[in-house]
Amino acid sequence: MALNLILLVLLLVAGIWTVLTTRLVRSVVGLALVSAVVSILIFRLNSPLAAAFELSVCAGLISVIFVTTISFTQRLTAERLEERRKERLGKYWYLPVILIIFGILLVVFKPKLDFPLPQVPSEQDTRNIIWHMRHVDLLGQILIILAGVFGVVILFKEPKK
Repeated sequence: MALNLILLVLLLVAGIWTVLTTRLVRSVVGLALVSAVVSILIFRLNSPLAAAFELSVCAGLISVIFVTTISFTQRLTAERLEERRKERLGKYWYLPVILIIFGILLVVFKPKLDFPLPQVPSEQDTRNIIWHMRHVDLLGQILIILAGVFGVVILFKEPKK
């Protein structure tokens, strides 16, 4: 229970850092950290295949695609970077405030977070669960991968002369 709470706080802090940082590479690292923490939480919820998929695709493949794309972009000037930092802080100033309020509410009210999770019968085959019971999730993951691939293809496409 305490470990789950620590992981959730780490998840929120990493997510806020990902949104507020002005450097794109740092945002990618933050996104990978968020995905790694989500993967740990999924594993703790007794879903090791989903956790492995989350870790390999979201923290691994997507991060590599983002870093590759960033390496082909142009660096911002110092003035533009400072302007962008001010814009982001102006846009998202309330996120740390929400985090602090949420933390205070958790400490004051101490909600009971022990709830039973639905159990899949042990005789169910993993392939059956993925292809017949969770096919919408699988479709979503495939669409995310294809979106990343199309983004890279568009980035490398040379304009017609």
